[in-house]
Amino acid sequence: MAEKWVLMVTAQTPTNIAVIKYWGKRDETLILPINDSISVTLDPAHLCTTTTVAVSPAFDQDRMWLNGKEMSLSGVRYQNCLKEIRARACDVEDEKKGIKITKKDWENLHVHIASYNNFPTAAGLASSAAGFACLVFALGKLMNVKEDNSQLSAIARQGSGSACRSLFGGFVKWIMGKDEDGSDSLAVQLVDEKHWDELVIIIAVVSSRQKETSSTSGMRDTVETSPLIQHRAKEVVPKRVVQMEEAIKNRDFPAFAHLSCADSNQFHAVCLDTTPPIFYMNDTSHRIISCVEKWNRSEGTPQVAYTFDAGPNAVMIARNRKAAALLVQRLLFYFPPNSDTDLSSYVIGDKSILGDAGIKDLNDVEALPPPPEIKDNIPTKNKGDVSYFICTRPGRGPVVLTDESQALLNPETGLPK
Repeated sequence: MAEKWVLMVTAQTPTNIAVIKYWGKRDETLILPINDSISVTLDPAHLCTTTTVAVSPAFDQDRMWLNGKEMSLSGVRYQNCLKEIRARACDVEDEKKGIKITKKDWENLHVHIASYNNFPTAAGLASSAAGFACLVFALGKLMNVKEDNSQLSAIARQGSGSACRSLFGGFVKWIMGKDEDGSDSLAVQLVDEKHWDELVIIIAVVSSRQKETSSTSGMRDTVETSPLIQHRAKEVVPKRVVQMEEAIKNRDFPAFAHLSCADSNQFHAVCLDTTPPIFYMNDTSHRIISCVEKWNRSEGTPQVAYTFDAGPNAVMIARNRKAAALLVQRLLFYFPPNSDTDLSSYVIGDKSILGDAGIKDLNDVEALPPPPEIKDNIPTKNKGDVSYFICTRPGRGPVVLTDESQALLNPETGLPK
């Protein structure tokens, strides 16, 4: 083997948001959950992780860069993922470069990893989910691993629980599994992103600061101290999972909205039931819930579902484009941008929703009338409470990017570009 070569793969993996929540582990090391969960994958055009992995005989150690900064790979979660993928590596041949790597060679070769999120890391937008899913998917392609995405999801799970659900597009179920070794705790796709493509997803990024209680320690505290969590895992979630699968299959939006909102609220109730209590939502989160609930009740049938992960950001799922346009009008009425903010940086992602809502500029925002469901007490405007909104939709699973210009590592040196 010529000693100068670098072999590279670049992949892109979406993030996902759970509509039936995962909270609590039965095994901390293997990251095995105490209940099934269901998520929707978000369009990677708006929320994704891009990861380039490279291998070369010239590398003297495994190295990783996240969003441009070098970080340690010594953590047990990274080590588990690397170990599991290396154990499944197969022969690789690249005739153009004259490279031949045997299964045995992989044990002695080091990898370089560069990863980039196009959204805030650790702000409650499931960045670690997309990150570990992308790492495992890209390494699997680089090392010619034969396992399918469901089997890969059981490896990604050991990096971050929710990561297993990012290996598919559309709606995805993470099966908790029964086996001690976790081999049956993996993700399966329920339906692809085209099955229910009229849904529109709007995320209010309430604060892109890192959260006070990490999900990992929060979950541990909940399992140890909350009497409610056992009832949730044993009695409530199993029934909800069945109903949610049914609602998704039949595109039954009222059932879907009811289940999503109820499950999100119960997850946060379990956090409050923890000692000491965990507060992921803030006043802005609560005002958004109130705005959606009032509107849904006034319509007589739900127009929008909401769900909050371990953070204050609201993920709202509108039943169609029309409901999404009306939702944008309401959100911008309650939470207008600061007067020095550019509208195009306040509403990002699929901006065509602004056109549907008849909003071209800040003047249109200021001219918005109060929503009809507010009869008397017009609330105060809450400028500055939302950092920005992301408009997106259900999206596809991970893909390999073949365009070399999208790689994050230099093809000659294997170092960040």
